[in-house]
Amino acid sequence: MTIVRRVLRLTSSVLLLVVTVGCAAYIVPGLLGYERYVITGGSMTGSIDKGSIAFEKAVPVADLAVGDVITYLPPPDSGVSTLVTHRIIAIGPGAGGTSILHTQGDANPDPDPWVFSLTSGTQPVVEHAVPWVGYVFVGLADPQVRLLVVGIPAGLIALIALRDLVMALRPRRSKPGKSWGTSVEQQQPAAL
Repeated sequence: MTIVRRVLRLTSSVLLLVVTVGCAAYIVPGLLGYERYVITGGSMTGSIDKGSIAFEKAVPVADLAVGDVITYLPPPDSGVSTLVTHRIIAIGPGAGGTSILHTQGDANPDPDPWVFSLTSGTQPVVEHAVPWVGYVFVGLADPQVRLLVVGIPAGLIALIALRDLVMALRPRRSKPGKSWGTSVEQQQPAAL
């Protein structure tokens, strides 16, 4: 085996391993009941830095406690139209048995200027955060990056598979002077 073939084989093995681990990292958390959120702001810096990916599990709203970090959509009159990941700093009683929540980003000097109640029976709570991995998800949201990272390797794999298929279907040529199927010399029966 030539050095070029060894390098190609090693490179393809490493790429296959990276793709397999990446796919598993993308699929397994969902199978375990986790939701993923990419942290795009700096309000939780120190606890969950910008570019991290937060893994959250839904818990009953009644089980929420001061200190939990949640991701939620602020009230419509807040002027914020994107999801926010902040820490619960206070929980109080609300109308109809609901709870009123007050939150604050760990890096923010002041609490959020709104209070809110949750309308669903469950709320995702941050259980784990992995720094920097969120940038991969943000990058893959761009179609050009996705084409570069996913499309080109997939195309190369398809071309290599096609080449191997064509080579396997081609009839083999024998070397001059040799004939396929006559590897054992025929012997004459011995005379008695």
